[in-house]
Amino acid sequence: MGTIKEDAQKIIQTSIQSVLPDVAVKRALEGKIFAGKVIVIAIGKAAWNMANAAAEILGDRISNGIVLTKYHHSQGDISGFTVLEASHPLPDDNTIAGTEKIIQAVSHLAPEDTVVFLVSGGGSALFEKPAGNLGLNDFLQITDQLLKCGADIVEINTIRKHLSSVKGGKFATLCAPAHVYTIALSDILGDRPDSIASGPTCSDLSTCEEAFATVEKYGLSLTEEMKKQLSIETPKDVSNNTMLITGSVKELCFSAATEAKALGYTPLILSTFVDCEAKEAGRLLASIGKTIQQEGLPLKPPCAVICGGETVVKITGKGTGGRNQEVALSAAASISGMKNIVIGAVGSDGTDGPTDAAGGLVDGATKEMIQKTGISIDDIMLENNSNHALSIADALVITGPTGTNVNDLYFLLCK
Repeated sequence: MGTIKEDAQKIIQTSIQSVLPDVAVKRALEGKIFAGKVIVIAIGKAAWNMANAAAEILGDRISNGIVLTKYHHSQGDISGFTVLEASHPLPDDNTIAGTEKIIQAVSHLAPEDTVVFLVSGGGSALFEKPAGNLGLNDFLQITDQLLKCGADIVEINTIRKHLSSVKGGKFATLCAPAHVYTIALSDILGDRPDSIASGPTCSDLSTCEEAFATVEKYGLSLTEEMKKQLSIETPKDVSNNTMLITGSVKELCFSAATEAKALGYTPLILSTFVDCEAKEAGRLLASIGKTIQQEGLPLKPPCAVICGGETVVKITGKGTGGRNQEVALSAAASISGMKNIVIGAVGSDGTDGPTDAAGGLVDGATKEMIQKTGISIDDIMLENNSNHALSIADALVITGPTGTNVNDLYFLLCK
């Protein structure tokens, strides 16, 4: 057994490796027979990796291919594909332009043609064409409100679907009469198909009533055109789509547990549905660690408690950070002075907020290292400046873009 931090890094690396999309996409396409044209569309943070795997399997059977991914997430050219990049988490002009190219690519297809649609986390922001007379500024305004108000991903996507020309089953209708074969990595708790990337090819379960309820719940400010589009119902009976979900946060957590056991820790997967505020998740993990060390409950050391999900952050300041860094920093404040414990929070996609970090990995010395510079963790949390604080303590986890996205991993190790 290595040091506890070395063990934590191994758990992070192994669990992310288990949910990389390449093998899953190849398995989903191996042996598939397509009668007519094959158009491959890949959207999301893992779009390049998924498209590259599809290209290896399908080769020259692909009539046309388009990748639309986040800036700096592509890894070069793919034969037969146009590779495009756009902004995330807020859309930009390249988002709209890239989506329009995709719409053009699936227009005028025949019933025997197939659109292979490869979907990964981040697809909601990256694949967008505003509905009706809405424009990019409208989307920036409402998306900014949604990201800052504390709404969960299902609530956010309910709004997005009703304001979009491609979400909530609408992209499948644009592909008709061709059939769509959707292969998806799930970044949605519970793997609800119509919520993954806002369900572009799925019958939509969300309603106008739910969209307006979210508006009222968070006091969102809408223009008259937004209200008009929210009143138009999404498709409820999409029949030209087959969907396969190839990865999820459950697999991420199971892999983390397997690696922890191999390293000598007794693992416990506590939850794969974590969706609270980031700072509360950090405090909870810290409180579990205290109970383990003082009472030997629910496990005796050496042990690993593992969770998965996606927390939210209420923005109160103008600092730089992300939800996983905020989980880690909050935990650091609560385990200060404790030995033989680490707490980690990592995004499986390798990015956390507008930073180059995937998350944070903290121990009982992290808080003291930060405070030696004269910085108060409480002030840092209010300013949402977790990246700066964790950087001071050498507590950032940096993996680079991983090519996948199946929510976040939270865990604590106790020796």
